[in-house]
Amino acid sequence: MKLHIGGKEKKEGWKILNILKGENVDFLGDISDLSQFKDNSIDEIYASHVVEHVNQKNITNTLAGIHRVLKDSGKFYVSVPDLDILCRIFIAKDAPIKVKYHVMRMMFGGQTDEYDFHYFGWNFEFMNEYLTNAGFKKIERVKSFSIFNDTSDFAPYSGVPISLNLIAYK
Repeated sequence: MKLHIGGKEKKEGWKILNILKGENVDFLGDISDLSQFKDNSIDEIYASHVVEHVNQKNITNTLAGIHRVLKDSGKFYVSVPDLDILCRIFIAKDAPIKVKYHVMRMMFGGQTDEYDFHYFGWNFEFMNEYLTNAGFKKIERVKSFSIFNDTSDFAPYSGVPISLNLIAYK
């Protein structure tokens, strides 16, 4: 099985886990509680702009839970707003207030509902450390996954991608 956490887009071969009911949602649940899935039962997990919604207290257990459900050769595709890039855009002297406001919302969440809050600012060093501590053997930075149409490829300012895209191998 391939599991898309937080997704809405139906794609052949993928099941969707989402915290909210939806037309294409196969499983209701939260990334922080994958207890409905057996150990070593999932080939690939995809989570674009979801992990930053996990509070700092729960992030270690959340990543360990992802590691637990992945098969031994499993892959975790994870995309988060890249705090290093967002900070550079935010502090740029020529950045208009509209851009700074948008970047601030990418840092802290849009806060449009009870789930749209960001509790963690991720960069490569933080993500690499947490994934390694969760048991992942290899972490590879990639420009794009080219799997789903989502924010992992979002480049709103002069074509600069704002996401940190990683593949973590169990």
